[in-house]
Amino acid sequence: MIRKVRRHPVQNEPLLFEISEPGKRAWQLPALDVPETDPAVALGEGHVRREIEGFPEVSEAEAVRHFTRLSTWNYAIDLGLYPLGSCTMKYNPRVNEAAARVEGLAWAHPYQPESLSQGAMEIMAALEQALAEITGMDAVTLQPAAGAHGELTGILLVRAWLASQGNPRKKILVPDSAHGTNPATARMAGYAVENIRSNELGMVDLSVLAAAVNEDVAALMLTNPNTLGVFETEIVRAAEILHAKGAQLYMDGANMNALVGIARPGDFGVDVMHLNLHKTFSTPHGGGGPGSGPVAVRAHLEPFLPLPRLEKTPEGWRFQYDRPQSIGRVKAFYGNFGVMVRALAYILAHGAEGLKAATMDAVLNANYIRKRLEPYYELPHRAPTMHECVFSDQRQARHGVRTMDIAKRLIDYGFHPYTVSFPLIVPGAMMIEPTETESKRELDLFIDALISIAQEAETDPELVRSAPHSTRTARVDEVTAARRPVLRWKPQQQS
Repeated sequence: MIRKVRRHPVQNEPLLFEISEPGKRAWQLPALDVPETDPAVALGEGHVRREIEGFPEVSEAEAVRHFTRLSTWNYAIDLGLYPLGSCTMKYNPRVNEAAARVEGLAWAHPYQPESLSQGAMEIMAALEQALAEITGMDAVTLQPAAGAHGELTGILLVRAWLASQGNPRKKILVPDSAHGTNPATARMAGYAVENIRSNELGMVDLSVLAAAVNEDVAALMLTNPNTLGVFETEIVRAAEILHAKGAQLYMDGANMNALVGIARPGDFGVDVMHLNLHKTFSTPHGGGGPGSGPVAVRAHLEPFLPLPRLEKTPEGWRFQYDRPQSIGRVKAFYGNFGVMVRALAYILAHGAEGLKAATMDAVLNANYIRKRLEPYYELPHRAPTMHECVFSDQRQARHGVRTMDIAKRLIDYGFHPYTVSFPLIVPGAMMIEPTETESKRELDLFIDALISIAQEAETDPELVRSAPHSTRTARVDEVTAARRPVLRWKPQQQS
């Protein structure tokens, strides 16, 4: 007997496996007008796919409705803001999508001859030039596939340059306010990691830095603005301390949404940095990708950039492979081309003044949120913040409500949660980044929701601790889910 599952019109959607019934088909074909034969005989045994055991059998209407209903459950940037800090999940202009879908670009094959790739190569060259100007650096490679990949590429460049001087050195300095991928990158590149303490303003303590820099230090990996949203105002002095000892300054550029058009890292002593095109320049990342993590360098690191390099010749663009000091390829082909197209479209559409205005709006929005929420949530660091602000759950914790509870309750108000429990130097952290694309009306709705939750934490803390209440799935045991994830569905015995 087939077990029937009743579908709730709003809250429940069974698996396709659960509504499957033997014999159902999502298509209908006319009767054969040629003699029937065994496909294995006609095509050969190795070219025939066998039936997939347990594959669901449903009608076309059931399949279409199932996936359409599931799509309505997804939170998306088209529905509301993503306040995720250090991620820049901003609205993606549709004109950039149209540019990326131009047939000649969308269907360009990465192995097609250079003579047929001149348009694509022109786009890449223009983007490299634009990013070099925006960052104040001398050269850019577009090859890295994402931010962390860009970090690794940048530190490998530092290592190769130092090795060419006779000593790759042993250690990378990483502030406690850095992105978590920074120490992982340093270790992958073969370096030991030493933590650098922040001062009471949430910035790198220069006295600690100066004491740590010696002939064993290869570089400092500095996120700027850092994960607290604070601009490292002493970065020029930090660069001088490093350079005096022959070390390099690496800047994590994931938070460039706070600097574009206003400040150029190359102007304040940065030697190498990565950018997140999929954060700052139009392709907000999510769902696993795609990403793009270009690396920009000062002139002394340019000979070590990955192969190949774009080169303009009288006959047109070509890829240059004759670079004996290069660290070699870091990715197949030349990077995620579709993200590059979107980024260049974004930059050209805005222009210099537009990019600056976007940055100023991002900073204004974050500070508006910070100012309005200060009476309700603890602000652990009082230094001015840029594109994001970080609160803690210290006041709510007195009532047994923690940052995860507040984030879950925010879902009931129709908003995607902020970044929870990061950065690690802030216990119970609540990191919020609104980006430049959000209106005052949307920000006020978000702020009002958090104010309401702060009041609930005092008057009815259990309501917050047991949230969310309006979702199709109740609050899950996240520790168990992380330690023992169910990755494969097994059909249950039906009666």
